[in-house]
Amino acid sequence: MPNLYTNKESNIHKTWLLFAVFLMAVIGIGWVFTQIYGNPSILIFAVIFSIGMSITSYWFSDQIVLRMANAEPVSRENARELYNVVENLAITAGLPTPKIYIINEAAPNAFATGRDPQHAVVAVTTGLLERLDRSELEGVIAHELSHVGNRDMLVSTVAVVLIGFLSIASNFFMRSLWWGGGRRDDRNGDNGILLLIGIAFAILAPIVGTLMQLAISRKREFLADSSGALLTRYPDALISALEKISSDPTPLPVANNTTAHLWFEDPFKDGPRTSWLHKLFMTHPPVEERIAALKGLKV
Repeated sequence: MPNLYTNKESNIHKTWLLFAVFLMAVIGIGWVFTQIYGNPSILIFAVIFSIGMSITSYWFSDQIVLRMANAEPVSRENARELYNVVENLAITAGLPTPKIYIINEAAPNAFATGRDPQHAVVAVTTGLLERLDRSELEGVIAHELSHVGNRDMLVSTVAVVLIGFLSIASNFFMRSLWWGGGRRDDRNGDNGILLLIGIAFAILAPIVGTLMQLAISRKREFLADSSGALLTRYPDALISALEKISSDPTPLPVANNTTAHLWFEDPFKDGPRTSWLHKLFMTHPPVEERIAALKGLKV
């Protein structure tokens, strides 16, 4: 079988780039906060904390995401068909069999996580198992294993932790201003300028976080679709799964804006949780485009 996974080196580089951007952003924010509050320990804390968060996100981001999704591990004994599908496809793809988790949610969806193929995890919802037949399930699992083979689940999972922290830092700073933080003895107006810079940081941090998610690129979904279809040699099954999952109106409460890009298909449905910002910065390509690309593989 030809090498299906040609994008793994690029995604490894993206992971280190994401770490570098995160470190620079947090240290920059720490420096601005230090100047505003007149407390050098803030910068020291920012440096130590950013390094700690980077290490944590690399080693434990998969477990953080699984807890956010309320996923539970399963074995061959209590999920035989699912286990067999994952194991057979992993062998075919030349990958280690990942750990398997089930999320007790009615919405059909799935995601892969883990820092490398040796520590990979595939999680599926109970709704996915109930609504898809075996060939469709194989299509979805092949898609997720393609993320594993292409090494793009690391950068996707790390982004959850790092981008989430930027949002928390933004919220903390804005709340501190509300309660009267900052130095009051500035005579030259420098602190006022820094205060404006700090506010700009706080406002832009969530937007930058969204752009960082976009930097992960929607192309990874097209690549995983094509690699998954080549793995099963049956694009029609993946097309059918996409149609079923995208048309299902059931909400997925465990999903949020931070983890949306991890899921097989966009977990947000039309409703109050789908903000205009989410519509503007979609983490997944439109289903119609994904289906069209898969149909092109059959030509």
